[in-house]
Amino acid sequence: MSGPQSPAVEVVGASVSRAGQRVLHDVDLRIERGELVALLGANGSGKSTLLRAAVGVLPLDSGSARLFGQDVQRGTAHDLLGYIPQDSLEVGAIPATARETVASGLLGARSWRPRVKDPRVLQALEDVGMADLAGRPVSRMSGGQRRRVMIARALVRDPELLVLDEPFSGVDLPTQEIIAELFRILSARGTTILVVLHETGPLGADLRRALVLDHGHVVHDGPVADRPRLDPGHGHPEDAAPLDECLGQEIHPA
Repeated sequence: MSGPQSPAVEVVGASVSRAGQRVLHDVDLRIERGELVALLGANGSGKSTLLRAAVGVLPLDSGSARLFGQDVQRGTAHDLLGYIPQDSLEVGAIPATARETVASGLLGARSWRPRVKDPRVLQALEDVGMADLAGRPVSRMSGGQRRRVMIARALVRDPELLVLDEPFSGVDLPTQEIIAELFRILSARGTTILVVLHETGPLGADLRRALVLDHGHVVHDGPVADRPRLDPGHGHPEDAAPLDECLGQEIHPA
């Protein structure tokens, strides 16, 4: 087991290549337990790649990644993790209800039947303001509603660490405020939150600190207000995660 002082996330000297091109260059990332931290940077700066490497979805060329003191490739570390990739909005094409989608977050190495009657499912939907739509197919929901269902799916196992990639992308301002308020509540309960953002938006005043990536390098790790203002242009492209990586937090390496 990890010690009480182990950080929630610790990436050391991480380098990652995609399609033969180096995307991350010797990156360090450390998130202490209970922190609410933003990962910022221009499109193509390596934010999503770093997030996916930190949770074990992408392999490292070099360096290491640990969750709560355990190597990220050990399945037990992921029992504490809720992960929501950026393109999880695309799950709207799946003919499942909100309740069924959230219940699938309880699946894992030791459980393979969706437990739609588990009280945690309805509670997670209640937490994101979607309990009244529990029986509606996700395919008939708006983008903001789908995003809240996917957040509920990540929350259903009460994770100690919540990792999100652009949770405000493609949703309207009122929904952004709902999601931001949920993050404030979770943070107050002690949940560690690492979130990729293009802009700080409604979370600006709540962030403990910000890490800024530029062309695969960390160029800032400190107060949000002191972050550098970078050109929002494109660096090298980051491949979108395939759908089977977008179904949440149950990453169980072989």
